[in-house]
Amino acid sequence: MWAAQRLEGGARAWALGDAVVAAAPAISRRDRLVVWAGPGPASVGSASSVTAVRLVRFALAELGPSYRPLGERELVSRVVAELDEVEVSGAFSWMSLPGGPVPYDDAGGPEVGWLGGAAEGEVAALLAGHAPDSYAVPGAAGVRRWAGVRIGGELAAVAADAWSAPSVGLLAGVATVASRRGLGLAERVCRWVSRELVAGHGRAALMVDDDNAAALSVYGRIGYVRRPVLAAQVAA
Repeated sequence: MWAAQRLEGGARAWALGDAVVAAAPAISRRDRLVVWAGPGPASVGSASSVTAVRLVRFALAELGPSYRPLGERELVSRVVAELDEVEVSGAFSWMSLPGGPVPYDDAGGPEVGWLGGAAEGEVAALLAGHAPDSYAVPGAAGVRRWAGVRIGGELAAVAADAWSAPSVGLLAGVATVASRRGLGLAERVCRWVSRELVAGHGRAALMVDDDNAAALSVYGRIGYVRRPVLAAQVAA
C-alpha cells in the first residue's frame, strides 16, 4: 500500500495469483518495486516464490533497471536467486504501527509541533550536522512537512512526514542535536508525529537500519512492529 502511492505520478502495480508488486519512482530517494506474496514459505519452487519472481521479471521489463525490488528477506532472496541480473543491495527493517491511539503526554515535556517553511534552514542545518545520512531533507520530493521541538528557542530534535501514501504515513528524517541526546526528545517527537500520521492515514511506518539499536528501542516502545526486509537492484 505504501509503494502504490495512489497509483499516481508514475506509480503502478501488478498482481499474479497470490503475489503483488507495486512500484513508484523516487519514494524514499529510490525508484522502488515492493514485492509481496501470500502466506507460506518462499522456498524454491513454491507457488508464492514462482509468482513473485514472474511478477518482478515482468515489472522490471516494463519499468527499467532503476527500480529496486524490496520485500521480506526470504522472498527477495528467492527473487535474487532466480533472476541473474538482480543482486542484493542492502538489508534493514520496515516497522509498522497499526491504527489505534498512540500514547503521548502533551504535558510531559517540551512542546512538539509542525514547523513552518521558515524553519527549513534550521532543519537542514541540524540534519547536516547531526544526521548527514538522512534520506529525508527539506525540499526533497515527497518530503511533506517537518515537526520539531525547541529547547531555549533552538531546534533540538526533528522528524518528517515523508513519502506518505493514503493509508500509510511514513516517519522519516528523525534526528537530535548531539548535545541533547539522552533526554528523550527523539522519542517525544516520534510519538507526536506517529500520532499525527495514524490520525491522518490509519497507520504509520518507517524504515530503520538494523544496527541502530537506539532507534529500534525507541520505535519499539512507541509500538512499531519490526519486519526484516531485503533490498535488491539490477546489477550494473
